[in-house]
Amino acid sequence: MAKSKSGILVLKILIILLLAVILALLILPKHVGRYFYWNYADLNDHKKFENLEIKKGENTYHFENPQQNHQFELPSNFNNNEELQTFDNFLEQKETVAFLVVKNDNLVYENYFDDYDSSSIIPSFSTSKAFVSALVGIAIDEGYIYSTGQSITFFLKELGPEFDPITIEDLLNMRSGIDFSEVYNSPFADMAKYYYGTDLLKYIKQLEVKEPPDRSYDYISVNTILLGLIIERATNTKLNTYLENKIWRPLGMESDASWSIDSKRNKTFKANCCLNAVARDFARFGKLYLDNGKCGEDQIIPEAWVERSTTIINDSKDSQGYPYTYQWRVLENGSYFAKGIMGQYIYVYPDEDLVFVRLGKKYGGIDWVEVFLELSEQIP
Repeated sequence: MAKSKSGILVLKILIILLLAVILALLILPKHVGRYFYWNYADLNDHKKFENLEIKKGENTYHFENPQQNHQFELPSNFNNNEELQTFDNFLEQKETVAFLVVKNDNLVYENYFDDYDSSSIIPSFSTSKAFVSALVGIAIDEGYIYSTGQSITFFLKELGPEFDPITIEDLLNMRSGIDFSEVYNSPFADMAKYYYGTDLLKYIKQLEVKEPPDRSYDYISVNTILLGLIIERATNTKLNTYLENKIWRPLGMESDASWSIDSKRNKTFKANCCLNAVARDFARFGKLYLDNGKCGEDQIIPEAWVERSTTIINDSKDSQGYPYTYQWRVLENGSYFAKGIMGQYIYVYPDEDLVFVRLGKKYGGIDWVEVFLELSEQIP
């Protein structure tokens, strides 16, 4: 009898807790409920959020594909586990889902793991920032934006006069001085609201300035979201359509892609994170930069913009100490890369004519740039 009463009490407590959780989810902002329901970002996020399509063109730019992959040896400084006997095992153990290496026009290595393949759509996360940067350069070249020195409030009228000193260049270099919390593990931080929320324009109207622009580097994703809005308003074209017309089709991407938005109702792009595509098309974008913005006879991205974007121009450095310019990280050896959470990378090494693409579920606890540098010495 006592056990029966005890079981009934436990059941009542569980029901009360469940009702409390449901009530909290109903009362709390929608993005908080989404945060707890979906939790941390993952490779299925492109299926969770609303998105708009980016259509490929009729012609596809094809890499030359050798009969077999280049046989990489696992660098000894990464072989600290006896189970990681081969390079392929290493990639799989480090939770990689796609790894590609392009040398000149040759796809010298391509491998997929965990049921992913060349047709799998994979979220880019913050590597999408490099695409936004390219579109800014194109919009300037076409005269829609006067220059990177233009005030952001020329396009973003909803921001107050305190934002007038902030320029497009400040957004590109993550030196805007805007107050924003780039914290990923709290449902109450700005990042969770902007990632899981459904009305980005509403949140943008609530932004405040923390310090004068160009005083210091502060990596905040809202800078890139604002750049996306500026592109749309300057060109009078939706961001996905502008990317489709100016890069995706001219470059000959092989697959359709998508860009996630906050909601079907508002259709504001999460320009900071959420371009979804196949791995080869990310490699094609890297190859476009390797070729100074040119594909065949067509200059898709202005060469001067590519050069400016991949040159160290200030003292901005990310959390790992890599210099930051125009949404790219730049090394002293002239190589540069776009990086996203989960260890998404597009790494370009001009002196060696190489492009690396690594997409994964997690970083795997290593700095992948060091891996790329080690591997580059193994390719003749």
